[in-house]
Amino acid sequence: MVSCVGRSSLRRLRRRGGLARLLEAPEVASLVARPTMETLRRLLLAGALLGAGAGVGTALFALVTPGEERKQAMLKEMPEQDPQRKDEAARTKELLLATLQEAAATQENVAWRKNWMSGGGGRSA
Repeated sequence: MVSCVGRSSLRRLRRRGGLARLLEAPEVASLVARPTMETLRRLLLAGALLGAGAGVGTALFALVTPGEERKQAMLKEMPEQDPQRKDEAARTKELLLATLQEAAATQENVAWRKNWMSGGGGRSA
């Protein structure tokens, strides 16, 4: 903002009480209102840009999201849906629980066993 009034003039006006009268002048009021309008314009522009970015992001998300048929096909292809994989997971869980039960019942450290399927063969604690 370009000022046509120097500092010394403002000091004199302030001492005489004329600063309030100067600020009420139409020329100065337009200078004071200009930064407010500029700030409002920038805020509106920033809001518009953010809104446009959100709109583009939503549109892209809608484009890449698979449809219902594709979702069902993907669920069928998952490894957890394979019967052989389900049986293998159940067997692994059974072995783990059996090992934990045996470890709770004995003083031997079963983590040292080379073959967890056997009853012994590891170092003792």
